[in-house]
Amino acid sequence: MMYAKNVVEQAKAWLGYKESNGTHKQIIDLYNSHKPLARGYAVQYDDQWCATFVSAVAIKLGYTSIMPTECSCTKMIEKYKKLGGWVEDDSVTPEAGWLLFYDWQDTGKGENKNGVEHIGIVEKVSNGKITVIEGNYSNSVKRRTIAVDGRYIRGYAVPKYDKEVLSKTVTEIAKEVIDGKWGNGSDRANKLKTAGYDYNAVQAEVNRILTGKKTVNEIAKEVIQGKWGVGQKRKKRLMAAGYDYFAVQAEVNRLLK
Repeated sequence: MMYAKNVVEQAKAWLGYKESNGTHKQIIDLYNSHKPLARGYAVQYDDQWCATFVSAVAIKLGYTSIMPTECSCTKMIEKYKKLGGWVEDDSVTPEAGWLLFYDWQDTGKGENKNGVEHIGIVEKVSNGKITVIEGNYSNSVKRRTIAVDGRYIRGYAVPKYDKEVLSKTVTEIAKEVIDGKWGNGSDRANKLKTAGYDYNAVQAEVNRILTGKKTVNEIAKEVIQGKWGVGQKRKKRLMAAGYDYFAVQAEVNRLLK
């Protein structure tokens, strides 16, 4: 089975690989070992290697059927478009394992439809912040934090991962949280994430149960029906009504898969 969490774990395993001590060569060598090479080009050690890093993760895991290999960000987007995995909307809330493409010329105003210059793998999303693991970030594999719907985001590629089946619903887990079975604060968040649950969604459900509001799933369906508007208008309306915007958007993404 091809799970998003495995992509994230492999990316994390290469954190700290860098040009200064030559460890980045292992990533490039792995990419070049996969045949046929994209467009027949063997990546050189002094080339830009952000897309090569993402491709090497796919090669290492045997995920190339859902994560097409490329050493060019632009060409990689073309391949994901053919697979139906390109998300043009840069305002969406991504999920772990999605590929985030950057445009350093982006002004942050309106929909970004310019060129693309860099790529990374989304590790997690929390409190409106995206943590991304990137190859060739300051000549190494490093983390970057960027705001959801923030400046420089060009769009996302979404591999067709297999879905992991969790044994309990968000509502069931929320009730357990209320009963104190998952701890408090950061300890609770870590336990839920380790178990594969969306912490924001669970916490939003806890709040709903305690206040008698509609479920995140119900609100997400209303969002899809257009009842809450779009973009910043939607975000402001949801937050004003007391809903967790990011949890709702995550549920919208899940329902639209």
